[in-house]
Amino acid sequence: MEIKSAQFVISNTDFSKCPAATMPEYAFIGRSNVGKSSLINMLCDRKNMAKTSGKPGKTQLINHFIINSNWYLVDLPGYGYAQVSKDKKDKWQKFIQDYILNRENLMCMMVLLDARLEPQKIDLEFMDWLGENGISFVMVFTKTDKLSKTKIANNLNFYKEEMGKHWDELPQCFYTSAEKKDGKLELLSFIGDANKVFKK
Repeated sequence: MEIKSAQFVISNTDFSKCPAATMPEYAFIGRSNVGKSSLINMLCDRKNMAKTSGKPGKTQLINHFIINSNWYLVDLPGYGYAQVSKDKKDKWQKFIQDYILNRENLMCMMVLLDARLEPQKIDLEFMDWLGENGISFVMVFTKTDKLSKTKIANNLNFYKEEMGKHWDELPQCFYTSAEKKDGKLELLSFIGDANKVFKK
């Protein structure tokens, strides 16, 4: 699949105010500073569609973008070590959970993971929560250009070991680099295939 058009639609903190659930939707989420905005911009061939920042916590809203006039890409706030107040973190957690649990057209959560790091507790807990609530998700490793294939393989084995304690098998994995555009075709192909089975 090729992205021919990508337009911002709306930002909010209330899932009930999201666009009508008439098209398939894919939400991108991960720890703060995992490279989420850079990956979204790479996928869409746009430099500043999603706002990037070296400071964690830049994304603070549910941001909807309409792609090719037939599906939505959603940029969600990161979780983790963003330097914001506990009150704001709690509010983020509440509206993100409400969105994930209630958005009827959400086809898949794209959980972004820094390929340079061994499994992080907060990521594992979030993926467990998705599984417990029956939410479909894939694992999207970012920044793969920053380390060797051997190191990536080692970290993936760590994930298999940790997640094997709770899961029968690992969810589908993608390996990406916003800088080198690695993983773009694979992710867009996955979304394209999922779009075909979407039912209004």
